[in-house]
Amino acid sequence: MKRLITISLHGVLCLLLINRAHAQDVTIKGTVTDATTGETLIGVSVAVKSTQTGAQTGPDGTFTISAPSTGQLAFSYIGYTTQTVAINGRTTIDIKLAVQANELQQVVVVGYGTQRKRDITGAVANVKGEELARQPVQTATQALQGKVAGVQVTSSGAPNSSPSVRIRGTGTLLGGAEPLYVVDGVLTNDIRNINNNDIENVDVLKSASASAIYGVRAANGVIIITTKQGKRGDLRVTYDGTVGFREAANLIKMASSEQYVAYLKDASPTTQIPDYNGTTDWYGTILRRALTQNNNVSVSGGTEKATYFFSAGYLTDEGIVIDNKYKRISIRTNDVFTLSDKVKLTTQVAFTHGTTRNVNLGSAYNDAYRAAPIIPSIVNGLYGNTALFGNVGNPLLDIGKNNDQVNESRLQGNIAIDYKPVKTLTLRSAINTDVNFNNQRIYNYKYAADENTYIVPGGNQRGDFSQLIMTNTNNNRYIWDNTATFQQTFGKHSLTVLGGFTMERYYNRYTYGSQRGAPENQDLWYLGTGDPTTSLASNPDLTIIPGDKFTRLSVLGRINYAYAGKYLFTANIRNDASSKFSKDNRSALFPSFGLGWVLTEEDFMKDQKLFSSLKLRGGYGKIGNDNIASSQYIVTALQNIPYFFGNAGSTGNPNNVALGAAINELKNANLKWETTEEYDAAIEFSMLNSKLSGELSYYNKKTKNALININIPEIFGDPNNQYVTNAATISNKGIEAALNWRDEVNPDFRYN
Repeated sequence: MKRLITISLHGVLCLLLINRAHAQDVTIKGTVTDATTGETLIGVSVAVKSTQTGAQTGPDGTFTISAPSTGQLAFSYIGYTTQTVAINGRTTIDIKLAVQANELQQVVVVGYGTQRKRDITGAVANVKGEELARQPVQTATQALQGKVAGVQVTSSGAPNSSPSVRIRGTGTLLGGAEPLYVVDGVLTNDIRNINNNDIENVDVLKSASASAIYGVRAANGVIIITTKQGKRGDLRVTYDGTVGFREAANLIKMASSEQYVAYLKDASPTTQIPDYNGTTDWYGTILRRALTQNNNVSVSGGTEKATYFFSAGYLTDEGIVIDNKYKRISIRTNDVFTLSDKVKLTTQVAFTHGTTRNVNLGSAYNDAYRAAPIIPSIVNGLYGNTALFGNVGNPLLDIGKNNDQVNESRLQGNIAIDYKPVKTLTLRSAINTDVNFNNQRIYNYKYAADENTYIVPGGNQRGDFSQLIMTNTNNNRYIWDNTATFQQTFGKHSLTVLGGFTMERYYNRYTYGSQRGAPENQDLWYLGTGDPTTSLASNPDLTIIPGDKFTRLSVLGRINYAYAGKYLFTANIRNDASSKFSKDNRSALFPSFGLGWVLTEEDFMKDQKLFSSLKLRGGYGKIGNDNIASSQYIVTALQNIPYFFGNAGSTGNPNNVALGAAINELKNANLKWETTEEYDAAIEFSMLNSKLSGELSYYNKKTKNALININIPEIFGDPNNQYVTNAATISNKGIEAALNWRDEVNPDFRYN
């Protein structure tokens, strides 16, 4: 019996030694890269399965970890598919992580911060910059068309025209219905200067609960644009170029000469028909197949201490109307400097210069539709006289006798510093600027209705004098943002608290000058070369304000809370003060909150196979709108108006004209903010291993105290007998549906 026990103990010891030999730890090294781009990934979690052992990749994407030679390593990274590999005694393991197709795992910009889409409780849509760059259009807003539910984009197609964007309907009549654009922290209302190839992401904040962090500027929604940054690694040079053409489609089929003559004989038998054998296609005379091209080159790279991104682009667009064209040069540099473990400095600068040749589209299109096909367009430099025959202008003359050129230079950028005194707290201060210089020169030629202009002289289409018009517009916007962000995870609780203030100053200066009789030689197109008695130093259109200046001061805060990754809560609050209102109505408070429930994180959903992710969300928000003229509440006087009675003055001449002032518009000194309140609810889901994702939303949005013109009696002396006041309510309701299919056949081929 004693011998038997000894043998048994010896056997157990042998088994333990054998097991230890098989489970001996090895040191494993490797590099983690993006499966698509090949770029190294920083901060990837590397964990030994079924243990507490873990590590992260460093700035160069490398890792070192000790693990049993028979174990497994799990590699996980936000936005990428988790990958598990067997060690099998290897000491070197390189991993390529594939981008995760799950829409709810995307990181989106939500204003003064970022969140995973699954953690967001408001209506936010994300579009990748690479999808926008594929579209042969000038602006990112044009490229958004049809990509985001609830967003309507309307564009005239004219080179350098600004598209009209409406997010969940129009919520104002006089307060400006365009959304707010935020480009790397710079607030603006025009993004035509942004090169689409420089864009990393576009995030659209559609609901009031999502956009309320921008307060007074967010009544019409917010479009946040994030441009590309350099990545740590070797120098990378990229070129992208497109060449194409555009032309008008589905034009109205116009009558031929034979059809038109037959019509005239029936409708007006006494009309003398010109002797012309051809048929003039008037649309064909002013429209063309327009060549467009876009060339871009970028250089990026970086080290552990600094990353850089530099790009240059050249875009040309001829336009489908003759003489209409646009050229733009764009330069951008985005740099990040890691000064220490606690301090990071970011600089972003973009410069664009564009030249636009506008044409008289309104008259040309109208005349092309009405001009008779039995009149030639132009023969040997002489124009067909459509005005003499049908009292309709010749479209070619409409365009050819007008030279309208705009030169625009724009500088946009910011400098920001981030300081982390402790791991959970980030202090950020950023100065943003947007400077725009716009110069327009319009020259209207002089021409007579004689044999030097027309094949057959006569008619009333003529220019009795030449006129040179010069305008200069300078805009300057400065914004100073200061925020503090606390972020902490403890147990199943995740908390992010944001607080800060922002100050904004805007200045606009507009100058105008015109003079008749300027010569046709372009080298002499200067004010002063024409008739000095016809000079004007102010625009006769009194709706154009010669200058503007306003300021805003805002205090903001936000709380994001999540429990166990499935119960979500977000609250925003912002207090805005604007110089566009009187002191009694200058400040207003705009709150919002949202709730979310990720059902697929619940135990009762663990065994189901239908949904990869499923989330319910809902929210409420209140936002304002101050997009009105700065002087809308201030009664102003129009100066230098000739008085009815003469003034003898020192000359003793009673016919001298006295200049005076007059109040030309009645105004409401008690104007208030337009306020928009919105409720919305949605269900978000993904299926089939996250290849199919979608969203179904309902929203109810109401604007109160909307500005509107009301009619007043003539006895009050207002020129147009109208009075602007808060007297309207506007309601928008809707259902939005979106479905997306994304699949990756292999690391080199993806489609959506």
